[in-house]
Order: sequence, then structure tokens, then C-alpha cells
Amino acid sequence: MTVPHDLCARIQNGFRARLASIAVPESKMNLSIVKILYEQGFISSVQRGNHIKPDEVFTPTVPTNIATRKLWLDLKYRDNEPVLKYMQCVSKGSKRIYMNVQELMDLASGKRAKFVPPLKPGEIAIVSTSKGVLEIKDALESRTGGEVLCRVW
Repeated sequence: MTVPHDLCARIQNGFRARLASIAVPESKMNLSIVKILYEQGFISSVQRGNHIKPDEVFTPTVPTNIATRKLWLDLKYRDNEPVLKYMQCVSKGSKRIYMNVQELMDLASGKRAKFVPPLKPGEIAIVSTSKGVLEIKDALESRTGGEVLCRVW
């Protein structure tokens, strides 16, 4: 499983540059993470497209066009300030951070777990579990541990 360093950097740089929309490579992992960001209100919309612009009609992703497929994200701002302030990878290639349900509960309830600082109010963590990529609250509801990919505030 890949760690989403590139996705985190692209989204954070887009917000810092005050861009209206950005394109990120289309993959199942990126789509899962972007879906969580959309559901949590950090971005305003997600569209599939090519490297030039979003699609106006549905175009399936096939092996011949996979290199040019992108996810177009419309970034969200409130009072001219970015809604997403920071997106930080927790697991790294050199050190993967896996947590069981109890450690995820500690992290979500304001306690340090496995050298990871606790989540602050308004902050979310994205976890890769056996049931897919989930937000930490959903992982706790399904009683599933996994790899902590990133934290967003």
C-alpha cells in the first residue's frame, strides 16, 4: 500500500497558492482519501477528468488513458482563508504507523499513541483498514485498526 505523500503535498500547496481547483493523479487510494475530505467539508467538489480539464461527460479509465486521468478538486475557502489548514502524513515509507482499535481510540480521545500526538478538535485522521480507507471515527465504529495515513486540520 502506498503512502499518499504526493496527494497531501498537492492539496496543501493548492490551498497555500489560493487556487480554485487542482488536479491530482487518479488512483483508488487518492479517490478514497479525497472522498473523505469531501464528506468532512474540506473540499467543495470532486470530478474526474484528464490532465487538461475535468470531463463534461463520463469517460471510463482504461489502460490506454490511465496516464492522463486526474481527479479535479475544487478547493474550499471561508472568508478568503483556506478551510484545510494542514495535511500531514503520519505513516512514512521508512516508518509505517499501525494502530489497533484501542490505540486509535486513545488518539481520537486526546491521548498520545505510538509517538503520534493526539488529535485536536476539528482535526481528522485517515486510516487504511481491511475495510478500506476510513476516517478515524468510522474505523472506531467498525472496530477496525489499521495504518494511520494522514491527519488533516
